[in-house]
Amino acid sequence: MTNETSKQQTNLPTILAAASGGGHWNQMMQLRPALEISGNVIFATTDPQLAKLASAKYEVIEDYNQSQPMKILKGLFAAHRLIRKIKPDIVVSTGAAPGLVCLLLGHLSGARTIWVDSIANAEKLSLSGRIASNFASITLTQWEALSDKNRIQYAGSVL
Repeated sequence: MTNETSKQQTNLPTILAAASGGGHWNQMMQLRPALEISGNVIFATTDPQLAKLASAKYEVIEDYNQSQPMKILKGLFAAHRLIRKIKPDIVVSTGAAPGLVCLLLGHLSGARTIWVDSIANAEKLSLSGRIASNFASITLTQWEALSDKNRIQYAGSVL
């Protein structure tokens, strides 16, 4: 289930980068170079094949959505174990629901948290993004029109 998740012996922060498969993962991979120069990155993904192809240190998280309450509950406990194991200084997520749960638990553990809403959400933030904006240290949209220049910020697009 794991691929080297121990903290490296450096002064760089430990970053947990959580993303579901598909577009969420693709957008996280666009952020990867910036993350890797900023800290020791461990990816959490719902698709281990993607992490293996990217030659990334990773943990597997189960995929679920808002209509699967039992999977959410199971995922909550799994994410809690992951946060306790990794002890991230920073949690970054591009979505979806499993990334939101990692972000929330990271926030509750004292980590700085960054939500990057998917570029697919051009008309309004995703449900996960709207929830994250209530507690994340930084919430980013990839569409300037969706920024309120306060809680939800625009800093460009990752694609």
